Amino acid sequence: MNGTMLAVRDVSVAFGGVRALSGVSFEVPEGQVCGVIGPNGAGKTTLFDVISGLRRPTSGRVAIGGRDVTGVSAVGRARSGLRRTFQRTQVFGRLTVAENVLAALEWPDQAFLADLAGWPARRRLEAERRRRVAEVLELCGLTRLRDAYAAALPVGQRRLVELARALAGRPKVLLLDEPTSGLDADQMARLREVIAALETTVLLVEHDMGFVMGVCDRLVVLDLGKVIATGPPAAVREDPAVRAAYLG
Repeated sequence: MNGTMLAVRDVSVAFGGVRALSGVSFEVPEGQVCGVIGPNGAGKTTLFDVISGLRRPTSGRVAIGGRDVTGVSAVGRARSGLRRTFQRTQVFGRLTVAENVLAALEWPDQAFLADLAGWPARRRLEAERRRRVAEVLELCGLTRLRDAYAAALPVGQRRLVELARALAGRPKVLLLDEPTSGLDADQMARLREVIAALETTVLLVEHDMGFVMGVCDRLVVLDLGKVIATGPPAAVREDPAVRAAYLG
């Protein structure tokens, strides 16, 4: 562990008179897997929107790797090493699986620099991208589907494509929103293996408590927009407030 990678400090979000988040604070050390759990309407997706830059908090701060990114756009955060998957899969249906993953590596500034350096540099960059795509497809169990069109895949495989695309750029922080939704038993096992193999910091929202307890180093529990418990999964599971609000 090399200190805190993700810090959420006193974050609140209000929609008119409704407070979706109220004074939410927690930290995730580098390399740890942290789960965010709670009943429907607890504010989990709103929290992910704030962390990923899709929504500005009414108050509070977000820091990644010690850098305050509260005022940084979603694109800026992505360029800084944050990646996110969504509750509803978002893949490029008209592209193949491999093309979906490759799209995550097609940053315009990289192409521009390669153009300035000349054709050999562009060829090396393209070869590196192709190698990375192959690595990620193998990690996620998608190699045999590399040439299949994403639109033709069932939801579980599309979710793994989205995961592979998020991993392609070696993110510093990875946000996974309901990553097990639509996965069968084999795909769930693959997802566990992928998360266990990662060295990146992971924050996930998930309702499958068996999965959460098996992959997470720590948990943050939300209820009505507030943090009601944090800590190791075993301790959180026995917390009376958590059992009353969510696990009971």
